[in-house]
Amino acid sequence: MGRIFEVRKSAMFARWDKMAKNFTRIGKEIIIAVKAGGPDPGTNAALRRCFQNARSVGMPKDRVEAAIKRAQGKELINYDEILYEGYAPHGVAVLVETATDNHVRTVANVKSIFNKGGGTLGNSGSVAFQFKKMGVFKLKPEGLSQEDLELELIDFGLEELGEGTGENGEEVLVLRCAFPDFGNLQKGLEEKGINPLSAEIEWIPTTTVELSEEQAQDVLKLVDKLEQDEDVQKVFHNLQ
Repeated sequence: MGRIFEVRKSAMFARWDKMAKNFTRIGKEIIIAVKAGGPDPGTNAALRRCFQNARSVGMPKDRVEAAIKRAQGKELINYDEILYEGYAPHGVAVLVETATDNHVRTVANVKSIFNKGGGTLGNSGSVAFQFKKMGVFKLKPEGLSQEDLELELIDFGLEELGEGTGENGEEVLVLRCAFPDFGNLQKGLEEKGINPLSAEIEWIPTTTVELSEEQAQDVLKLVDKLEQDEDVQKVFHNLQ
């Protein structure tokens, strides 16, 4: 009985940790969006995207409102978005998106994690060329025709449409567009009354690296350590 409890407890804490990390990440995104475009989601597409993502991870309304208030407060913390590039063990390319109020702390932490994990922090441009920056939307598939959706959204910048999995492993439709077309595709979905489960900017690898299970674990341990850092928003890699 104790063993089962420990497994369940571990899984429970893992979910809580992931949930807390998502809330922190989206809270920073809300602050950045409000600072750039104001607190009205009707005129701020980036803020609408944040609201969609907050709903997708179950972020409480009061935490969303608190983030908006912080963004408008006098003692606002300014977050700078910085992209770090490097290599994990076995030659896997890694991109690390951060939102930080202390550049020195962040780069020191990220570099330390790379070094301890058997990787190397690189210079700007050393890794990003192996990825394509794209807008990624996830939709509930119920009531939607993939063929019709593709035809209707291609003029809004849709490049790829396929099936995938959501935050909790559920089936979703995944739509991708080039980064400059993110706003156009978001507008196209809004015009059709479709509310995405999530709307993100992601770095999609153009080529992937295939490793053994043991080697892949080395890479995933490094990625996990990076994701746990308080300044890290998202981590992307080209591990197959």
